[in-house]
Amino acid sequence: MPEGDTVHRTARRLDEALAGGTVTRFELRVPRVATADLRGETVHEVVARGKHLLHRIGTWTLHTHLKMEGEWHVYRPGERWRKPAFKARAIVGADGPRGSAETVGFELAEIALVPTSEEESLVGYLGPDPLSDDWDPDEAARRVAADTRPMHVALQDQRNVAGFGNEYVNEILFVRGIRPDTPANETDAAAAVDLGARMIRANRDRRDRTFTGDARPGRTTWVYGRDGRPCRRCGTLIRRGSLGADPARERTVFWCPRCQP
Repeated sequence: MPEGDTVHRTARRLDEALAGGTVTRFELRVPRVATADLRGETVHEVVARGKHLLHRIGTWTLHTHLKMEGEWHVYRPGERWRKPAFKARAIVGADGPRGSAETVGFELAEIALVPTSEEESLVGYLGPDPLSDDWDPDEAARRVAADTRPMHVALQDQRNVAGFGNEYVNEILFVRGIRPDTPANETDAAAAVDLGARMIRANRDRRDRTFTGDARPGRTTWVYGRDGRPCRRCGTLIRRGSLGADPARERTVFWCPRCQP
């Protein structure tokens, strides 16, 4: 699943292509909103909230979520799409200050269209977003510190902090020396939240995400995806397991038994 930094980069790319433009093509290829037509409306902006994308068009907000497979592409009018047309779920084209553009959302998991005045009904439950202008680290730390579930689960809960996914959480916990199953209310939540915010901000504008400072293939993570290999700090073999809020939401966890006692 794309993490918050990926979604924010996507929003910026879409905003650059569409903002200020007049909608020339608008198609939502899902039954409940298939008849919606916003042609002639102005695209005010495209923004991210955590892992959610919000196109603010006229008095409406198009909400999409990428989940595991979703992508938004930007094309010039008439340019051949890089994915099959049957996978397209949303198309927004516009003529704007930077010229004409056609943006296509492929394999989107969630699509909703609501009046912008009702936008909070879709994203109001989200916790503070470290990539937003109104980031509130104290509130994020308070939410995490009040959570009695494993720290790995608490940090991934978008109601506590919006934007951290499984890769980020595994890396945060390693650097902070916290076992994934440690109850969140028994950790230094403020320090973990601060570290995560610095990590995701550092990666927001990078082409290749890295947590170690080394962007070369195979060297970007401390523990994520490295089960059975030596810890980069102490040489102990990295372990792998699973944790989740419930059996249907389990995620793979990686940790060093020595560095994360």
